[in-house]
Amino acid sequence: MTKPENTDHIWSRAEIESPCIKICVIHPESRLCTGCLRSIEEIGAWSGMTPEARSEVMAELPSRAGKITKRRGGRKARLGS
Repeated sequence: MTKPENTDHIWSRAEIESPCIKICVIHPESRLCTGCLRSIEEIGAWSGMTPEARSEVMAELPSRAGKITKRRGGRKARLGS
């Protein structure tokens, strides 16, 4: 059996890469993706954004990390621990 050919090059472009890390969960309070820290609007508009607009979003992402607090769910939250 032969190894499948790597086709990642087909999707590469000469533009700013998306910060997506494939953990797509929108935080209910901040309304930011917990993976890439972009808003739903930014995620939806990304492919049509100019390089300048993408650069602006990328520059702002590090400052957004503090806006997402960990949610307590599951058994731990039900027990009130």
